Formats: sequence, C-alpha cells, structure tokens
Amino acid sequence: MPLENRVDPYGRLLRTPARGTMMGNRGGAIHNEEREIVRRYASRRWIACVLEFRGRKRAVMSPGRYTELFFLDEAVALAAGHRPCAECRRERYEAFRRAWDALRPPRADEMDAALHAARIDRRGRKVTCEARLDSLPDGCFVELDGAAWLVRGEALALWTPEGYGRRIARPERRVTVLTPRPAVECLGAGYRPEIHRSLDGAGTGG
Repeated sequence: MPLENRVDPYGRLLRTPARGTMMGNRGGAIHNEEREIVRRYASRRWIACVLEFRGRKRAVMSPGRYTELFFLDEAVALAAGHRPCAECRRERYEAFRRAWDALRPPRADEMDAALHAARIDRRGRKVTCEARLDSLPDGCFVELDGAAWLVRGEALALWTPEGYGRRIARPERRVTVLTPRPAVECLGAGYRPEIHRSLDGAGTGG
C-alpha cells in the first residue's frame, strides 16, 4: 500500500501510487515507527524541495527523521501552504522573498509565521478566502464544484494526483481560494511556480 505522503492542494495527505515532481516537509517528523502519519505538522516551517540534492540518499519516513512529503508540482505545494526551501532551492527561495517584499525581503521565520496563520486555523482546518476569479494571478488554486483547479491564463485546469486533467474557461464568479493569501500576493507580484508538464496537454471541456 502506498504511504500517506502525497499532498493535495487542500494540504491533505493522500495515499496514491502517482509520483510527484517535488518533495517537502513540515518541520520534522509527523510519522511514527510504523510509517503512519500521526500529526499534521511538526513546526511552522513547511517547505518545498527538489527530489534530489547533492547526491543525498535516505529511506522515506525513517524513524526519528523528518517526514518526506510529495507534491505534483510547486503550485500544489504553495496551495498547501509550503514555500521554497532556502537550501536546495536557494534561487527560488530568494525570488519568493523578493516577490513577498521587494524593498524588504523577509526572513524565513517571518514568512513561516505569516504563512502558518494563513494556511491553517487553531482547530487544524485549512484557511481559505473568497475572491473573484478575474482578480487572481496564474498559479493559484481555487475550489470549484468541490474540486481543486489551477488558474492559468483564461482557463482553469483540474488537479488530479497524476497530473492536470481537463480545462474549462475561467468563469466570471467568486470562488474559494485554496492558496494562502501571502502566496497569492507573491504570485501577483511576479513569482512563477514550477508547473507539472501535464498542464500543456490538458484537454478543454465544459
């Protein structure tokens, strides 16, 4: 059975054989010795990393080590509340900081505190907001008819664990925004997340 370590745009952890293109963690170990998820996060430092870095090798969900989580792409990681890692994705981390505040790029702790308040409430529920679709930048995730859709140009693309499915024209309406507000603002300021290649082949419908 697949491990419960794949993250969806709501920030939930899933079991799926589909593979992601990015790895990350939530500040430490959130699994037990049987490699079962026992809590949602270990600290406020939720990061998104590359799959391979400097030849480092490790067994997934080793006892006492941080829990490796996997995302379809960076847009999903941002929607779930993660930010670029300052070590393995240093260039992207600096770009994210500049998009956050070009005049005074924040420290990691500042971003983590703001993101934590914007992604999860005190009861552990995902924080969302409402906005008009035409006001949102590319790279955001929104909820439409109970599903997660990526905003891209004049269209929305349906998220699935395997990749992006069908596209529909971006409707003129208010929607629930899944991507935390600070990340939405970074996207609006020009930060461009890495998107899974399946988006280029997503079909049109609706």
